[in-house]
Amino acid sequence: MKRIVIGLFISIIVLSACNAEETSSNEQVEKETAEEPSEKEIKENPDKEVTDEEKETAEETEEPLEEINPKYKVSENWSIIPMEDGVNEKVVLLTIDDAPDNYAVDMAETLKELEVNAIFFVNGHFLDTPEEVEKLRKIHDMGFIIGNHTYNHPLLSDLSEEEQKEEIVQLNDRVEEIIGERPTFFRAPHGVNTDFSKQVAEAEGMTLMNWSYGYDYFEPYKNKEKLITAMVTGEGPEVDVPYSLLKPGANLLMHDREWTAAALEEIVNGLRDKGYEMVDPKLIQTK
Repeated sequence: MKRIVIGLFISIIVLSACNAEETSSNEQVEKETAEEPSEKEIKENPDKEVTDEEKETAEETEEPLEEINPKYKVSENWSIIPMEDGVNEKVVLLTIDDAPDNYAVDMAETLKELEVNAIFFVNGHFLDTPEEVEKLRKIHDMGFIIGNHTYNHPLLSDLSEEEQKEEIVQLNDRVEEIIGERPTFFRAPHGVNTDFSKQVAEAEGMTLMNWSYGYDYFEPYKNKEKLITAMVTGEGPEVDVPYSLLKPGANLLMHDREWTAAALEEIVNGLRDKGYEMVDPKLIQTK
């Protein structure tokens, strides 16, 4: 009898232990299940947590920028001419060389207020300091086109082919490093190209560009009022140009200079008064 009682006691202890273990196991499963979000919770709270991967995917699905179809091209004499009928031919192109020196940002701001675009042809020796780099970024961020005017503004015909290539390509590399894109227009210093510089520009995918007229680098026109008159009429009698060079498609050359910056607004308004539109260089065909 004693043995039977002991046996029953042991059985009760074993059964109690098993039940306790099962209960503990069930509680653990319930706890883990409660900690994991259900499929329903995920669907009801899609913005609960956005991963970096999801952000990148969302950015990639944004609509691409609308492609701009060119309406103009650069002619053999550097004029800007329509590519098809129905496009306004009474236009002029504004270009500003030797940027970004002291006045380029001010000039860009003036043009921005006037709702006029232009090409800023830059030199690498104006991109050596953080302050100069920031100037270029500002001009680009305002929507202006950045062109290549060589790194150090040399006379290309005085350089070896290797030196010419370095002057052009090094600047493209520098501009791309700063604004994320390479120039699509090339203007040789003093307007002097060589057969080799043309080849380099072609290989770099740049369109060559000189100009129709410009006066701000001549001593008599380093004056606001005289420069306004010369640029609006196209005449420069004090430098043996007694006739007008202003015509539809004229490619106007200006520089990053104090007197030019002071005259810029009135030059634009004067040309508009004559019925000219300032062509957006983004509408000009490139390579």
